[in-house]
Parts: sequence; structure tokens; C-alpha cells
Amino acid sequence: MMHVFKRLFKFTQAEAHAALDKFEDPVKMTEQGIRDLKQDLENSLKSLAEVKAITIRTKRESDEKKEIATDYEKKAMLLLTKAQKGEVDPAEAERLAGEALAKKDEALKMAMSLTQNLANNEKMIAKLESNCQAIKAQVRQWENEAVALKARAKVSSATKKLNAQLAKVDSSGTITMLEKMKDKVAEDEALAESYGDIAMVDQSIDNEIDAALASGQTSNNSDSLAALKKKMGLE
Repeated sequence: MMHVFKRLFKFTQAEAHAALDKFEDPVKMTEQGIRDLKQDLENSLKSLAEVKAITIRTKRESDEKKEIATDYEKKAMLLLTKAQKGEVDPAEAERLAGEALAKKDEALKMAMSLTQNLANNEKMIAKLESNCQAIKAQVRQWENEAVALKARAKVSSATKKLNAQLAKVDSSGTITMLEKMKDKVAEDEALAESYGDIAMVDQSIDNEIDAALASGQTSNNSDSLAALKKKMGLE
């Protein structure tokens, strides 16, 4: 049971180290940063669209309230004109004109409030647009950095693999083995040349003997040759 817990602990450790390595990878961190920025940009654009929609609606309502105020003012003026002409009772005309002017003031107050909201919304729109532009610029910058980092990572990885292979060659003694093989080949070549020289010496002696027999001449300085002649009664 203890072995199972040890294996589970080692597996958990390996997963943690792998996650840490992945987190510390500059390329992966940059790519994650770009994704986060793009999400922020999407949220900012959504907020910008919503504020713009509210602003458009607010402006429309403000214009409508201003038109209503203008219309009530016209109605009050028309009532007073009719009263002056005797078409409407003066007292009634003044009462109704007063009500119309009250409606006018109410509409103007609402229009002014909406106008203030409109100004606040426009400031917010300007700020959101500035934020969006800043995020877009940062996304472009990080994307360029990601391209550069990926290129550097590829070069670094290839160099690391090459150096590792070279280190592995040295550590395995391959170069030493090759040097020993060169020494062995050189030794065999020298030995072969030596045997060749010996063979040439033997061949030269045989050639001299054959030549002497063919010409009937031998060396007088050889005791062995004099003994042979005496034995054969050639002296």
C-alpha cells in the first residue's frame, strides 16, 4: 500500500513540475497574455456598444422632451391668442395656458437631465474608446513579441538538442573509440608493410641463387661452397 502512495506522490510531483514548466514557458505565457487581452478587448467593445446604445436612446429622448416643451409653449401662446380674439374665455385661456407652461417646464427639466446624462455617457464613450485602442495596440505588440519569442525558442531548442547530442557523443567515448580504431589501423598498416619487406628480402635471395646457377658463377668467399666442391671432386 505504501508503494502505491509513493507512486501517486511521484506522479503528483511530476504533474506539478510539468505545470510549473508550462507556466514558466515564455511563449505559452505570451500566448496566454494575448488571449487574456483579446478577452478584455471583447468585453470593452461590448461595454462600448452598450454605452453607445444608451447614449443614442438618451439623445433621442432628450430631443423628444425638447420638442414637447416647444409644443406646450406653442399651445399656451395659441390659447392666449384665442382669448384675445374672444374665441375662448380669457380666464379659462389663462388657466390652460398656465398648465401648458407647467408641462413645458417639466419637459425642459427632463430634457436638461437627459442632456446631462448624455454628456456623462459621451465622456464614458471617449474613455472606453481610448481603452480599446490601448488594448488593441498592446495586443499587436504582444503578437509581435510572440512571433519573435517563437523564433528564438526554435533556435534555442535546436541548439540545445545539438549540444546535448555532442555532449552525449563525448560522454559515450565515441571519439576515444574512433581514435583507438585509427591507431589500430595504422598499426595494421605498418605490420603489413613489414611483412611485405620480409617477403621482398626472401624473394631477392632466391633471385640471386637462380641467377648464379644460370651463369655458373658462385661466391668464392663461402666456406660452405668450397666444402661442397671438395666433396664433389670438383677442385
